[in-house]
Formats: sequence, C-alpha cells, structure tokens
Amino acid sequence: MAANMYRVGDYVYFENSSSNPYLIRRIEELNKTANGNVEAKVVCLFRRRDISGNLNTLADSNAREFEEESKQPTLSEQQKHQLKHRELFLSRQFESLPATHIRGKCNVTLLNETDVLSGYLDKEDCFFYSLVFDPVQKTLLADQGEIRVGSKYQAEIPDMLAEDESDTRVQEKLETKVWDPDNQLKDSQIDQFLVVARAVGTFARALDCSSSIRQPSLHMSAAAASRDITLFHAMDTLQKNGYDLAKAMSTLVPQGGPVLCRDEMEEWSASEAMLFEEALEKYGKDFNDIRQDFLPWKSLASVVQFYYMWKTTDRYIQQKRLKAAEADSKLKQVYIPTYTKPNPNQIMVPGSKPGMNGAAGFQKGLSCESCHTAQSPQWYAWGPPNMQCRLCASCWIYWKKYGGLKTPTQLEGAARGGSESGPRGHMTRQEVQGMSPFTRNEGRAKLLAKNRQTFILQTTKLTRVARRVCEDILQPRRAARRPYASINANAVKAECMPIHLCFKEPSTLFCVLTKCVFLGMTRLPKATKTPLKTKIIPRPSLASIVKDLAISAPLKLKASRGPPTPINRNQATQPRVGQGLLGKRGFDSATGVPYPANGRPYTSGLRTSSQSVIKRPKMNQGEAPNPVVFVATKDTRALRKHLTQSEMRRAARKPHLPVRIKLPPPPRSLAMPLLPSSTSEPIVLED
Repeated sequence: MAANMYRVGDYVYFENSSSNPYLIRRIEELNKTANGNVEAKVVCLFRRRDISGNLNTLADSNAREFEEESKQPTLSEQQKHQLKHRELFLSRQFESLPATHIRGKCNVTLLNETDVLSGYLDKEDCFFYSLVFDPVQKTLLADQGEIRVGSKYQAEIPDMLAEDESDTRVQEKLETKVWDPDNQLKDSQIDQFLVVARAVGTFARALDCSSSIRQPSLHMSAAAASRDITLFHAMDTLQKNGYDLAKAMSTLVPQGGPVLCRDEMEEWSASEAMLFEEALEKYGKDFNDIRQDFLPWKSLASVVQFYYMWKTTDRYIQQKRLKAAEADSKLKQVYIPTYTKPNPNQIMVPGSKPGMNGAAGFQKGLSCESCHTAQSPQWYAWGPPNMQCRLCASCWIYWKKYGGLKTPTQLEGAARGGSESGPRGHMTRQEVQGMSPFTRNEGRAKLLAKNRQTFILQTTKLTRVARRVCEDILQPRRAARRPYASINANAVKAECMPIHLCFKEPSTLFCVLTKCVFLGMTRLPKATKTPLKTKIIPRPSLASIVKDLAISAPLKLKASRGPPTPINRNQATQPRVGQGLLGKRGFDSATGVPYPANGRPYTSGLRTSSQSVIKRPKMNQGEAPNPVVFVATKDTRALRKHLTQSEMRRAARKPHLPVRIKLPPPPRSLAMPLLPSSTSEPIVLED
C-alpha cells in the first residue's frame, strides 16, 4: 500500500509510450481537476539519450574529471556503459502529467565527491545528477547547489597553542577589530548613545526629500532609523573614536549636516520589491537567475541582502500564510494502483510454454538483443518492427527504467568502437532505424538486406559530351570555384539538342561524336595547329633518378629563409631571390633581366596605380608548405598563350626543364620593355 502512495517531492517513473523508456520526474504539486482526475506538476529530468551528441561529449569530459578528482576505482567497460544509464540531468522545466501514468518510485541524488560510482549500480532504481540541462538554450552547466566536500575546499586548521606558548601572529593582518567589549563605557552610556543615533537618523530622514516621500509619516521614519544599519554605524563610530562620547557625537553630526545611513530595504523602490517577489515565486532562492532575468541593474550582494531583510517584514509573513493555506487545500499524496494491463510490445502469450523462441511473425532462433539469452518466460518486441529485435523480460524492465541495454551492442554504438569512441554511448530508436543490429545468424542479415539500398550518381553520356562541347557556357573551373552559383541549364540544353537527338538510338560514343560533327556541331574544341608528336620515353630506374637528383641538387646547409614575398603590398626596391627546391630555379628572361620567385618583374619604385592589386584570401601559416608564393604576371600569362595544350602539360609535369617559346615579331608601334627586340632567337624560360 505504501509503495503505491506518491507524495510531493517524490521522484517517480512516468510512462508516455509503451515502447519508449520511462520518464523520470519529480512531483512538485498534486492538483485535482474539475472532472475529478489528478494531475501532477513535475520537474523534468533528462537522460543521456535525450540530449545532443555535443552535450554528451561535454558530459563525458565532466565525468572523467570527476573520476580523476575523486579517485574512483577502476570500472569495467560494461559497468561504464551501465553507469551512463544512471546519470540524469536536472532542468528548470515544468510540465503537467496525469497521475495515472505513474509507474513507480525511484531515487535521484546529487553526485558528491565522497560517493562511489559503483554503488549506484548495486542499487535498484537509483540515479544521480551533477549537471543542469537547459532545453531552450541547449546547454549543460554545473549545478549551483553542489556540496563542496574534500581537501580542495576544506580549511587547514593550525595546531592548538600550548598553555605557556604565545601567539606570535599579527592580529591586525589577520582580522579587523570592529568592537572592543572591554571598553571604558558602561552599558547605560552605550544605550544612550544608540538612542541619540536613532534620533539623528530620524532627523536626517526628515531633511532628505527622497526619504520624506518614501516615509511620509514620523513613525515610519523613526522605524527606518531604528534598523540595524543605524545601530551598526553608531557602534562603528564609537570604535573609531576610541569610545569617547564627545568625539562620537560630533562625528554623528558633522559640519554639513547629520549622517544618513540607509540599508537595502530603503534603497529599493516598491516596483523593484514587486519584481523581486515575482522572481522569488518563479525561481525560488536562485539569486543569480533572479538578478539576471528580473533585476539586472542590482548587484548580487544587494539582492541577497534585500532577501534577508524582506524576510523580517510583514509582507513575507503574509505570503507565508497564504502559501500555507493554499498548500492545505492541495493534495498531499495520491494513491495509484499497480498498472496490470499487458504491454502492446509483448510477442508471446503469458500462458504459453516458457523458453520457446519465436512467435507469430517472428523468426525462430532469435535471442535477446541485450543478454543474448534464448529462454525467457516473456518476450517483448524492441526497436523498429522491420528489424525483428526483441528483449527478454529482465532486459525489458531494464530498458524501461534505465533507457538502455545491459551490454553495449551494435545498435547502441558498439560498431563505432563502444561508448568511448563516439560522442554518444547509446542511440535513440530513430537512430537505430538506419543501422544494422548485432548479427548473429544469416536469417537476420537477409531481413536487413532489404532495408539498406545503395544508390550511385552516374554521369550520362549526354552530360559528359555537354561538358566538352559547351565548355564556354559551363565554365567548369569557374563553377568549381563558385559551387553555389547556378548554371544556365537552358542554354546548355539548347546547344546540346542535336546531341540529344543522336542519343535516342543506341550507339557508341564514337558514333555519337561522328553524328554530332555530321549535324554541323561547331562547339567542339578546336584542335591544335601542329599535330601532336608522340614519343615513347623509357622510364629510368629508381637508382638513376636518385643519382640525378643528388647531382643536380647536392645537400647543403639550410640557409635562413627571407621574408615571404608580398602579394597585396608594395614591392621592395631590392630584388629578393626565393630558395629553390630540388633544382627549381627562378625565371630568367632572354635579355638577362631576372624574374623574382613569384613570377612578377621587379620595379624600381612603388606599385603604380595602373597595376591591379590582387586580392587573395589569407593563408594559414600551418597549412602553407612554403612562404614563397608564385604569382603570374601579365607578361607571364601572355607567354603562356603561345604554348599549346600539350606543351603546357609537359611543362607542368617536368618543371625543371626549360621551355622554349617562339614569339612572332612584334609591331613596330608597340614597345615591349621586358622582351628582346629580336625574336630570331627563341626565348628560354626556366620554371
């Protein structure tokens, strides 16, 4: 009978789905609805399966730090797996659920440094939490109510002094004396001085315009002057003046007027007090949230001081009485009978012969997904229906209570290396649908083969031909640099319409190209003027290659590299020579004018306004293989146009060989300052 009685403050299981694990909630209120049903206002607690993978990674790092600080005993992989099922995350989220959905009690505690994690595995229905989850912001934060116990937070108490030993410490450096009980004044004299201090405080409030508005009557001003802030100021004045009443009197009323001392109760306005009461009703004594959401212009110390002063007022006593009367009208406890209805996920009739595998619609030979047992008095369908997975009776109860399986399987991330390799140690039911389960026989693999369909994106012949024929429209290099830009598909389709007509009948690629030329296609790339000469070059052996490299680039001591060549800055007046790599040499023109390592000719001064500034993205120093950057100039691009496509490819494959270019004679009206006047001799470029 007591097990089915649920009270406010209990941690309970709620069932919202017959196949999903129980929800763990804490009962805050029990309310009776108009139709006679009982609803429970509960605080939500979340499991690891309810948060994202990034937050699971953060929770794993927090767990490792806790194990290192508290020096926990070593756990096995299975114990670590099951321990993640016992971890919960507290939240500030409330919801209302029917009390009839309660399925039992559980115990949830705040994780302490003195706790042993393996002790939670030995107890049934026992959970712990150490982090707070915000469902709106999707964040995990440490709980502010953490009990700080341990050597890290405890004070070191010195040894007690002996009877004849004197304390050599300087007390003024350790603490500040604010009152001396062994003073020369009598208690009656001190009381008289305190009365004078209250009278001065009342007079000061009468002179202050803001105080006269807040305390319009004399007795309200006298009550405010009798608060602790006035008494503390009077006693502090006596201490500073050496308990001389004459000096203390003059300090209370200086030359400019009486001293006015106010506490937080007087500093706060009525509207701010109303906001504080509203925030206190919502957040409780969570002063950080109260200050952040309701009173951001107040300091945390001011909020705390106002709270303890507010507790001494009649307003607090009145609200306390109202809450007590409201609590009396609410339910204190509710009785929920044991839920005995059969679960829809049962795949065997309870009265059938125990230990038999299989049921209607299930293959024989299947075992429990968690413990792999083949005999159980009751079987339950688990996971997606097309996978035909099931659990035994004990593993089903474990799944419903703890939200996972006893042993890590492929469905829960074992295929990814266990819970340590992936960000999540287990998966939800939706994630399971995309993965194959723990295969134990051929029958299950056949069932799953139908659910995994492989698709391949294969380029058609028409698309491949369009890339060649409509290269000027497609601009593959430009499209590769700007993949987000759209391509004019209609223009490509219009140009490739004759090709599309050729493809209607089956034919080979050679026949298609022949038909395209026959139809008058003029968009095919132009062939080179000079026919390509093929020459078979025998591949030298590895020993000869190493020998040639050693001769062309002997080992030398590494010299300090100069500063990198600027791209968007003005060129330096002095030429800089880049360091070569395995025989690479800088550009040399026919007239002997050297080119720098970046391919840009040297200038005698700063960059002129006619020269365009090349804007390039900043390169990460860790990713840059060499600080030298090669930038092609206009002259270099002009020389490249005189090379055929085959010569360009040959020069790219063999950058150490010189490139010979035969330039046509330039017109007499144009002057080329960097090229020789006579072109009878070929220009040799070394890249």
